[in-house]
Amino acid sequence: MTTLSTKADDIALVIEEAIVSGELAPGTVLRQEQLSEQFEVSRTPIREALRKLAALGLVSFEPNRGVRVRTITREELREAFLIRAELEGLATEVAAARITEEALEKLDEAQMRFHRLTNDMRAREPGRDRRSLTADWVRANHAFHDVIYAVADLPLVEQLAKSARRTFSGPAVWAPGDARIDELYAKNDQQHRAIRGALAAGSPEGARSLAREHVLSSFRMLEEILEQVGATPWR
Repeated sequence: MTTLSTKADDIALVIEEAIVSGELAPGTVLRQEQLSEQFEVSRTPIREALRKLAALGLVSFEPNRGVRVRTITREELREAFLIRAELEGLATEVAAARITEEALEKLDEAQMRFHRLTNDMRAREPGRDRRSLTADWVRANHAFHDVIYAVADLPLVEQLAKSARRTFSGPAVWAPGDARIDELYAKNDQQHRAIRGALAAGSPEGARSLAREHVLSSFRMLEEILEQVGATPWR
């Protein structure tokens, strides 16, 4: 049982990352037989993994339709960003008093990768080519913030913030854009550097304010993109 449970946890994590990064778009049907072949396991750990994902609100079981990646409303998305803004601000404030040189080095590594991917995103024409970078860009963004969560060492805050973070994703959301969107991507990158500076300076209030504004700015970018792709009204 322990082996099956561990396998289910591993599978759930892989699928979760695919959903959050946008590789699996909202509304995608997850078929147990296909997942069983993909992970080379029986359907038992697949069913358990899907139940875990449903408990996180990432998928839903629909009668006669199977399991689908969840779609959300505009208001649910806005609320998720508001929650994450406050929690991430708190975590970053606490991290400012605990940051070490080693953690700053890890943060710099994460930021360098995010910076490179942001430039790659902005250098590509909107569409399929840019979509191929989306998952890596989202993961790099998460990696930057995950260093801060680790330094803050507030497990419940991290759990709740990441739960809110899971709410938004999808290549149809993050990939398209024009010059205005490219400016917002660049701003996102600049805000990471500002947060790093506040952490290095040991400025709790500054770090909290910058982190909160960064998350809210990301929501404004998301709204702009959704308007461009005509994704309203959301389901």
